[in-house]
Amino acid sequence: MTTSSIDVGQVRTRPQVKNSKPLWRRIVKHAVLILGAVLMIYPLLWMFGSSFKPESQILGTANPFPGKGANLKGYISGWSALGFPFWRYFLNSFVICVLCIVGNLLSCSLAAFAFARLEFRFKGKMFAIMMGTIILPFHVLVVPQFVLFRTMGMVDTILPLVVPKFLAVDAFFIFLMIQFMRNVPRELDEAAALDGCGPLGLYWRIMMPLCLPALATTAIFTFIFTYNDFFSQLLYLSDTSKFTVPLALRSFIDNTATSNYAGLLAMSTLALLPVIGFFLVFQKLLVEGIATTGIK
Repeated sequence: MTTSSIDVGQVRTRPQVKNSKPLWRRIVKHAVLILGAVLMIYPLLWMFGSSFKPESQILGTANPFPGKGANLKGYISGWSALGFPFWRYFLNSFVICVLCIVGNLLSCSLAAFAFARLEFRFKGKMFAIMMGTIILPFHVLVVPQFVLFRTMGMVDTILPLVVPKFLAVDAFFIFLMIQFMRNVPRELDEAAALDGCGPLGLYWRIMMPLCLPALATTAIFTFIFTYNDFFSQLLYLSDTSKFTVPLALRSFIDNTATSNYAGLLAMSTLALLPVIGFFLVFQKLLVEGIATTGIK
């Protein structure tokens, strides 16, 4: 037996040493994580539990559990407290969200395809200008946009909320798709060109199917941002029948009259369900889309 074979045998039979943290450190780490989770979940638990409490008990205690006086009066009264069934406000929000999602998916993907796969004059400068709009505060554009839409007769309609989405105004989603498209091999462009595909054919038949995770990420964030948007909808919508869920929830609080806190908390609980459901359904695509676009 040679020395090399002995060394190999010793290496193979050498026990592996586990580098584990002390037990007390793991206990402290898990305790801190559990405490942080409780602090974040508590407002949701309080909202859900208080939606079943009588009106007189909601603001009198920090206990999230409804207790013996639990009832469904908050859900019954809140559903029709604003003059219309609350499903109407859900429908208004969903219509706006769907149109915004379609607009962002089409316009942002087309803009991203142009920047990622095509060559044209002033491409670098236009890309820099587009990226510069990310740091531009939204409130800087509020007055000019409102004047423009009022001049066009679009105020008190959903058009000011939807039309900009079809014009590729969200630079963040454009950049996200650009990062994804840049990872697609260029050989596919050459193969598609040999098969007779032009730029639009390459975009629709090659890029769109391959960019499904990035498209799903854009759809999820667009839905969440639009569904939770309060300022823009408050600015452009004044007819109660056209109110969205955020505006309807704000209507439960009246500074000059009695506020319906039970109805507010009950409808707020229902308003969370679409966001949670939308996220759970597309969670896998969301994680994949963010992980493969270089945004970590």
